[in-house]
Amino acid sequence: MTPSVYDVIVIGGGQSGLAVAYYLNRAGLNYVVLDASDNAGGSWQHYWHSLRLFSPAQWSSLPGVLMTGGPDYYPTCNETIDYLKKYEEKYKFAIQRGVTVIDVKKAGGLFDIVTSKGTYQSKAVVSATGSFANPWMPELPGRDRFKGKVFHSSVYKRPDPFKSQQVAIVGEGNSGAQILAEVSKVAQTFWVTSKPPKFLPDEVDGRYLFDAATQMYEAKKAGREFTPPSLGDVVMVPPVKEARKRGVLERAYPPIDHFTDLGIMLVNGQELLVDSVIFCTGFRSALDHLKGLALNVSAGKVATVATRSAEVPGLWLVGYGQWTGFASATLIGVGRSAKSTVEEIKKYV
Repeated sequence: MTPSVYDVIVIGGGQSGLAVAYYLNRAGLNYVVLDASDNAGGSWQHYWHSLRLFSPAQWSSLPGVLMTGGPDYYPTCNETIDYLKKYEEKYKFAIQRGVTVIDVKKAGGLFDIVTSKGTYQSKAVVSATGSFANPWMPELPGRDRFKGKVFHSSVYKRPDPFKSQQVAIVGEGNSGAQILAEVSKVAQTFWVTSKPPKFLPDEVDGRYLFDAATQMYEAKKAGREFTPPSLGDVVMVPPVKEARKRGVLERAYPPIDHFTDLGIMLVNGQELLVDSVIFCTGFRSALDHLKGLALNVSAGKVATVATRSAEVPGLWLVGYGQWTGFASATLIGVGRSAKSTVEEIKKYV
């Protein structure tokens, strides 16, 4: 039977929502996961086709089920989607798909979750919508006069449409490096970065996130300070290593000052004539569905104590990045955030 009031409603059925559902199952709480997508896989359904995880399979797993492939295999995007699908089937999570959350309100100690399929009520809410639905690009003068095309990495799928073009790839992070690596095989590319790219040593990959997260967790329990490693440095996955051999990574151009009719003007006064610009400039947390709670949102973040909202009792936010837990936007990192979140929710409800 569907309860009139759930203990917990989780908004978002991607990797973070599933990790929370895993611990809600174990806690015996009455919950439902509401997901806007009709299919399993979260944001992985929308990434570019050649994307591989930057962690080996063994270090890219949600709690309870190891991703197949072992310690030296980097799963593909499609393999990750399949893993997430089988994960939710194995644990029979209470998920309702095709349900878009429009607004969340709170009155009389209960939350009203207004959706495309009606209104739900719960004692607690976990927002786990991630950031893919909210891509960010800098606002630069002259974009309306540029005769070429402008894209965000969120809509990039494959290099073929850029064949024989001149293409600017903007962004010094992992997505910028990986998209540069494959577009540079079919086009003349210019890597435009806000700061010089930093590359992790070849032997370091995503498995160090697990070690760092563990060290941070133990340090906090012991009352010690621990400075986590940067998550912004480029992981040297095989396509990026191959691009390095071709010399593609050797030169990065300074930031864009403005667009021109036929290209981009850099802050050093150099104009690059380009047909297309791909912005690999990241995302901001997708929090529009929480507007009814009147949270103070700054730069895509709200005030939290770990994952618990500092403003609204009964609200938790999981998987949005560093401000909701170290490496919490990764498959391997979100498990610890999800576990501590459910422990707090159990006490709250």
